[in-house]
Amino acid sequence: MDSCNEEEVPMRLHSAVEYLLHSHSDQLRSIILSPDPKLHYPLFVDYAELMDADPPLARLVFANPTDYLRFFDQAAILAHKRVLKDMVSHEKGVEKKFIHVRFNVCGSPLEFPETFPTIGRVRVKHRGILLTLKGTVIRSGAVKMYEGQRTYQCKKCKHMFPLYPELETRNSITLPSICPSQRSNPCEGTKFLCVENTTVCHDYQEIKLQESTQVLGVGVIPRLILVILQDDLVDIVKAGDDVIITGILTAKWSPDLKDVRCDLDPILIANHVRKTNEMKLEIDIPDDVAMKFKQFWLDFRDTPLKGRNTILQGICPQVFGLFTVKLAVALTLIGGVQHVDASGTKIRGESHLLLVGDPVFTGTGKSQFLKFAAKLSNRSVITTGLGSTSAGLTVTAVKDGGEWMLEAGALVLADGGLCCIDEFDSMREHDRATIHEAMEQQTISVAKAGLVTTLSTRTIVFGATNPKGHYDPDQPLSVNTALSGPLLSRFDIVLVLLDTKNPEWDAVVSSHILGEGEYGNGKQDEDLANIWSLSILRRYIGYVKNHFKPVLTKEAEKVISSYYQLQRRSATHNAARTTVRMLESLIRLAQAHARLMFRNEVTRLDAIAAILCIESSMTISAIIDSIGNALHSNFTENPDEEYAKQEKLILEKLSLIDESLESNGLEGFN
Repeated sequence: MDSCNEEEVPMRLHSAVEYLLHSHSDQLRSIILSPDPKLHYPLFVDYAELMDADPPLARLVFANPTDYLRFFDQAAILAHKRVLKDMVSHEKGVEKKFIHVRFNVCGSPLEFPETFPTIGRVRVKHRGILLTLKGTVIRSGAVKMYEGQRTYQCKKCKHMFPLYPELETRNSITLPSICPSQRSNPCEGTKFLCVENTTVCHDYQEIKLQESTQVLGVGVIPRLILVILQDDLVDIVKAGDDVIITGILTAKWSPDLKDVRCDLDPILIANHVRKTNEMKLEIDIPDDVAMKFKQFWLDFRDTPLKGRNTILQGICPQVFGLFTVKLAVALTLIGGVQHVDASGTKIRGESHLLLVGDPVFTGTGKSQFLKFAAKLSNRSVITTGLGSTSAGLTVTAVKDGGEWMLEAGALVLADGGLCCIDEFDSMREHDRATIHEAMEQQTISVAKAGLVTTLSTRTIVFGATNPKGHYDPDQPLSVNTALSGPLLSRFDIVLVLLDTKNPEWDAVVSSHILGEGEYGNGKQDEDLANIWSLSILRRYIGYVKNHFKPVLTKEAEKVISSYYQLQRRSATHNAARTTVRMLESLIRLAQAHARLMFRNEVTRLDAIAAILCIESSMTISAIIDSIGNALHSNFTENPDEEYAKQEKLILEKLSLIDESLESNGLEGFN
């Protein structure tokens, strides 16, 4: 260790031991009480706390992590031995061989851009310091074993010393030229013997980290970096996880290939891995924002639908009107509650949405909604049908260094988030068939190149497509879109945006678009006071998904059941949509609407709102004629009055099956 002189090492080691004993004795005690002595145990240290307690030591950890991270591991072993010695006799502590100190840089000065660059900005100057990188795991290799330490003995003076393999030279160990014993009379021996049974092996895994597409500049291709996980860090992340990794940047020789120049490839040896997938929803919602949400609904308790429409106007505000589409996007992103029965069978809680545009009059705003929905979701992947293959959407088998491994596709990377597929009709038929399982069972079963596995795809699929040729309202949806019945039935909402050339609508839209230019000149403050911003919408969706698990009331169950039975009886033209999946969709949408309305129970209002959404996607078998075109649906001034009329109409229609519903549902209108 060139950078550490002989006197400094014991002093720094003593400082590290004292710090760990003072600040992390609880962690050391829990490690001692663990039964297995051969496991590798992590000891988590906040770098910000170390900076407050011992600034010189913290600076050395940052500037020379290769040596000082190893010092801290030694200090953890010494500290745990002292804790073990002080423990009372009835506590059965076991001495451990391997403890690794993991530094969490969250909230410390190391989160500044100089030590927290994007992957594309990693340079030679970052080599040898404690570096933090953020990205998405796109590939995780198999767990291997490698030799991490070997002890040698000088034949002349019998001095024993450990040697560590160097990654730059592919884990080979380089023997010193002379004996490294630091005595008053140097030994200068040149022959060394490997001591038997002193080899220490470690678990070892390579993952590939890609920088997040959300933070990329204009025209920048996302870069990759290889990350090495060791010991307790292996297998804690999988493909598709968003992670923040702290470690040491070094390099290794690229593989020997004929007629290819040998280069040093940058790699990050991880010291600490923090997954950000689970944290995203909770971390962004402080108490004062949650109170604002509650106050908002208190203000609108007499006119709840007006409050709901205020929220919906914040979705894709640059697109005028399209109330039905905005409601569908909100319900899709919020989703229902996953149901697991006694046998362990899961019924998905995520909803899927398909927008069908007009091929003659383009510009109905499908792609705008796709992009905005991706911004609203904490985890999203956008792809187009023409450039997507079945392997690209699901999972690819790639050969890396002589072995096969799986690389995650769009649906796996969007696990727990949103996958937007534009130009859905451009996909080849067999490519579309691969997403059937991912949409309904929320898994992808793979059998490629000897790798047989099942991956999770708990994702919302948001598709946009154009009909084949001119849209014919007299034909069923499967004929117009050329999508198969099984695929269409998996979409909870299918909205057809037809341009019917309405002059009044065109006049209103044109004035809205021209008015946007005026708002850009500084007039928008008071006009947009009631429209929710993107960040507030994201927080609201995250809050209601976390805090509300709505349960159906008897009233809501009766409305949904009656509507489903009516659709089944009249399902002559649109049989692809009126399956049992439609009943599940109604329940999911009603639950999502209850969440949107800040409630924990699904009322009749939520059930009828779900029916109105499904009705909009029924072009032929709709039971209500007054729904109108989804493209020309606007926000009404008195939504609560409008809803009362629609509720009365729906309940009258449904009373054809269930006469008892009339007395329950219409007594409020008499």
